[in-house]
Amino acid sequence: MAKTKSVEPNIADLVNWWLKTYNLDYKLEQESLNDEIDKALNEYFSKNGGKGGNRPDAKILLQNSKMNYYPVLIEYKGYKDKLVKLDINGQVENTNTKNEPNYRNINSYAVNGAIHYANAILHYTSYTEVIAIGVTGYKDINDKLHHEIGVYYVSKKNLGIGQEVDKYTDLSFLKRENFDDFTQKLEELSLSQEELERIREKKEKEINASLVKLNNDIYKDEKGLSENDRVYLVAASIMATLGISNKVSPLEKEELKSSKEIGNMDGDIILRKINSFLEEKELPQTKKDMIVRTLQNTLTTENINKPVNGESQLKRVFTKIVDDLGIYYKIGLTTDFTGKLFNEMYSWLGFSQDKLNDVVLTPSYVAKLLVKLARVDRNSYVWDFATGSAGLLVAAMNEMLIDAKEHIKSSDELEQRKLTIKAEQLLGLEVLSNVYMLAILNMIMMGDGSSNILNKNSLTDFDGKYGFGKEDKDFPATAFILNPPYSADGNGMVFVEKALSMMNKGYAAIIIQNSAGSGKAIEYNKRILKKNTLLASIKMPIDLFIGKSSVQTYIYVFRVSEAHHKDNIVKFIDFSNDGYTRSNRKKASNNLVDTDRAKERYDELVNLVLFGKSKLKIFTEEEYYEDTIDPKNGADWNKSSPIDTRPKLEDFKKTVADYLAFEVSNLLKNNKEDDSLGK
Repeated sequence: MAKTKSVEPNIADLVNWWLKTYNLDYKLEQESLNDEIDKALNEYFSKNGGKGGNRPDAKILLQNSKMNYYPVLIEYKGYKDKLVKLDINGQVENTNTKNEPNYRNINSYAVNGAIHYANAILHYTSYTEVIAIGVTGYKDINDKLHHEIGVYYVSKKNLGIGQEVDKYTDLSFLKRENFDDFTQKLEELSLSQEELERIREKKEKEINASLVKLNNDIYKDEKGLSENDRVYLVAASIMATLGISNKVSPLEKEELKSSKEIGNMDGDIILRKINSFLEEKELPQTKKDMIVRTLQNTLTTENINKPVNGESQLKRVFTKIVDDLGIYYKIGLTTDFTGKLFNEMYSWLGFSQDKLNDVVLTPSYVAKLLVKLARVDRNSYVWDFATGSAGLLVAAMNEMLIDAKEHIKSSDELEQRKLTIKAEQLLGLEVLSNVYMLAILNMIMMGDGSSNILNKNSLTDFDGKYGFGKEDKDFPATAFILNPPYSADGNGMVFVEKALSMMNKGYAAIIIQNSAGSGKAIEYNKRILKKNTLLASIKMPIDLFIGKSSVQTYIYVFRVSEAHHKDNIVKFIDFSNDGYTRSNRKKASNNLVDTDRAKERYDELVNLVLFGKSKLKIFTEEEYYEDTIDPKNGADWNKSSPIDTRPKLEDFKKTVADYLAFEVSNLLKNNKEDDSLGK
């Protein structure tokens, strides 16, 4: 049977004729649209996995009446079933199960290819909204041409995943007189919170894969860089390339000339861009100076700026960071990006076990759990006394913004509340300077909650006040979340005692080593319960921090400023089975797999803590147990459901039945043997 012939040339003729009749200034495959877009398409990995060679069949740059520009990228195919390939969730499937680019789909399907090009624009340009169009078709037995069109919106707003706009039979929506209506439709497109979460999870897995690859490549190819150097170089590269619309242009790779000229080496150029960026962010001068001073030590060293074969090590590393990670921070992914970076970078370090426990950061899904258990909403004031990379504060900020969006229906009021949440309702303290830099970077990328991230010892240098510029004003904390260093006094309960003593109301949720509740923090615990109520004690999976730490952890949830009475009921929950299966394989694409309704289990856990036993569905009664504790004990916080060892009537009956069955069996056996001998 003859192979079906592609009708791509016919599809190209048809669509190009449309564009011509619409009087649009379109450019074909080999033609230039503008330098920025051309460069982006050339820099991005190709549809076959190599570098460059991204050439959409047609491209246009359109502007609506609001003066917003929209790149339009069009890809043609010539077969009946080659319009778009979707995954099981109905999203364009441009990555495979290993969270790597699915080159087969990108190559074979028109929409998939167009969205691949659109992501190049998001990755390497200042454009944040792109229109991706795929067109394919076939000829019927009468040689009549049929065509199909897929029109997708790719933006920071939908994390670069692409949303179908509508069904179309031609491209007349691109005509100037129709384009305003079309872009209004784009503004009204939205993803449900569930869809956003699903996309975010997918992107997070891609980030993990990219970070592992980046770190491996730098470790293998770039000698003389310490772990701190690597972290600071990533922080510096991201700050230099973020840019601020209409104020600070992102630093381009071509601007690094690998010059030996004093004051104009690659490190100097990056530092100048960071200075401009931080200036426009209106950070307090003391904070700005501290950030620049920290990064300067790495950026201006002689070896890293010394050109070898015309290129400095700094330029090579900068280029790799932008190429591998640019898409993830440019699409505004609200995740603990630098926490993932931190864990990956520090996976190379040979920490002692105790030290390792102190630097391990909280997984994002556990951070989200702590935030929900602490009842964080749009009105909360949240602080963290050992903030690490600010992953817990990122989770809190996300929850606050989601709640604000659900409850505030005025666009102006919502925008103002978002600014207030980021600038006034979060506070974090981190004493380690290298980790502090990650926290600053994380919150700047989240846009910008870094205002009150303080490089202080929360136990000795903090008096409960806001940070830079507001040192005379108390932070009115209503929610406390914490994953403390377990080597601190009381396994870290010293942080809990101080934080809760500075709060007048609210809730707290902490994840901590189990021994803190069973004897290692008795005096701290007794003092804490004189002023606060223990609401829940949750046993977490033993492998929660697999590959990073091997300690058993618990989550303790408190109501603040209400003394614990001996008759208060505490909810003891065994969450050893949280539904996830974890592995610690270095080359695995996903070491966390939902094998038993993990999301539903986490939701139910929150509901059990908030509302009690009536919410039991998945959990068994052995896993959920209510009891009292002695507030003067301090070592009875880790109770579990008691096992009744008393024999029941059913047990007795079963034992007797088993015994009788055994005796009857022996009797029959003996009779059979006697009969046999008698013969």
